[in-house]
Amino acid sequence: MSVVMPARNSEGFLENPEAWTPPVAERIAAESDIALNDAHWEIIHMLREFYAEHEMAPPAARFFVKAVKQHFGEEKGNSIYLMQLFPGTSAVKVACRIAGLPRPTNCL
Repeated sequence: MSVVMPARNSEGFLENPEAWTPPVAERIAAESDIALNDAHWEIIHMLREFYAEHEMAPPAARFFVKAVKQHFGEEKGNSIYLMQLFPGTSAVKVACRIAGLPRPTNCL
């Protein structure tokens, strides 16, 4: 079954976070060679809850790590764990793209 992809900007972020669906997330993740598993999904759902509550993505990596630590504890709330799940130049940027959220404001 093919997924109809919502409009995205030049960096691959959804233009409308409300257009996000799990199949869209899987397709965006695949573009970064990431096969989503339960560990990814718990971070993705946490990010979507964060966005729903604060109307913004975590603005930078340290806020992302802190939010994960508060939600899941030390074991998952650290940069190494998050970079392993969401490899690239910025784990928060990759995670937010997959979660269908806007680009974090302080990410290069």
